Amino acid sequence: MGTEWDALRKQARHLENDIDMKLIAFNKVGVGAASSSATASNTDTSPLLGDHVFESLSLEIEQMLDKLSNINEKMSEIPNSGAAVMHVLQRHREILHGYRQEYLKIQANHTTRMEREELLRGSGLGTSSPSTSGLSRRDMYLKENTHLHSSSSLVNDQISIAMETKEHLTSQRQHLKRFQTRMHDISNRFPLISSLIQRINIRKRRESLIIGGVIAVCTILLLLYAFH
Repeated sequence: MGTEWDALRKQARHLENDIDMKLIAFNKVGVGAASSSATASNTDTSPLLGDHVFESLSLEIEQMLDKLSNINEKMSEIPNSGAAVMHVLQRHREILHGYRQEYLKIQANHTTRMEREELLRGSGLGTSSPSTSGLSRRDMYLKENTHLHSSSSLVNDQISIAMETKEHLTSQRQHLKRFQTRMHDISNRFPLISSLIQRINIRKRRESLIIGGVIAVCTILLLLYAFH
């Protein structure tokens, strides 16, 4: 058990070191392939070469990961005892899982970069020189930032208009409340005004009757005096 376990473990360590170095080269090739694809002018030789190397490394790393997985399976099938052996086996499995995650991450990043460069080339940046391409890309980012700033300003303006409209409506509501209160006060006071006017009219009638009576008495007295 010990000899076979040690041999498999030695193979696993050696393979893990190889995979680690391959992943570093794989990441560099992925970044370089996207950069060469972005800065190439009229010839497509460099982008095609970079993509070919990337695909070759990808296939090689997949085979190495599968081989490491098989070694780990063989190690787990060997009868063993003790927590130390289980810990070592678990550690090898974690390393394999980490390598697979790193491999998939590099592939995803490479795919994202290539899609972004394809979009830039489709917008007319792919046929320009490296300096012009970088400048145009910066201009595009600045333009996008300007659009975002303009959109933010428009949103702020709309919020300001909404706040002003709210203040105007609140002010109109207060004016309407005050007007309603005044109308209510006038309606409450109106019966008192009507009663006062009615009293004034009654007094006027009474004074008219008194003056009429005085004039009639004076007229009668004058007539009596004239005939005598």
